[in-house]
Amino acid sequence: MSDIARWDERFSVPHYIFGEAPNAFLAAQKPRLPLGGTALSVADGEGRNGVWLAQLGLDVLSVDASSVAQQKARTLAARRGVALRTEQADITIWRFPEAQYDVVAGIFFQFCPPAPRARIFAGMSRALKPGGLLLIQGYRPEQLRYGTGGPKEIDNLYTEDLLRQSFADLEIIELASHDEVVDEGPGHRGMSALIDLVARRPV
Repeated sequence: MSDIARWDERFSVPHYIFGEAPNAFLAAQKPRLPLGGTALSVADGEGRNGVWLAQLGLDVLSVDASSVAQQKARTLAARRGVALRTEQADITIWRFPEAQYDVVAGIFFQFCPPAPRARIFAGMSRALKPGGLLLIQGYRPEQLRYGTGGPKEIDNLYTEDLLRQSFADLEIIELASHDEVVDEGPGHRGMSALIDLVARRPV
């Protein structure tokens, strides 16, 4: 079974496996977000984060490889009364546009080993307009002890050094490691080893 088929199967349940509410870290960034403009939600899954950004008045493109997840994202958007553009794509090979987005968000997309992840990170940075905001939350290697979500491969997890080096072309506003209880549907629940990045492309 291909990776995309596995995700399709995982998302083929009536409920939203990561919940319908936005990621808590993303929601906490609301004061930093522009009142309008464009946003890219990378590996957006069932759309909880992309839909929330659209509710703030942003023109959002939600990208994910799973057609099943994207249908659920469109359903969620319709239920919330907002427009959400979707594109089915494998982000490991997707061509990120240049200087097109005011916000680029990537929440818990840690299915990639180092080489494709480096291409994705470079694409996310490239997609930001001058002054654009990058928002990333993921798991640190310590997450393997908790086992409450995320990948089992240590190379897929994030460290502060990795994020600092990967986004050296951006101004880092916040880079924080912390352990916290996560409750985001059955897919992410329990004490977790988290890392947050807020960065901005210089004007």
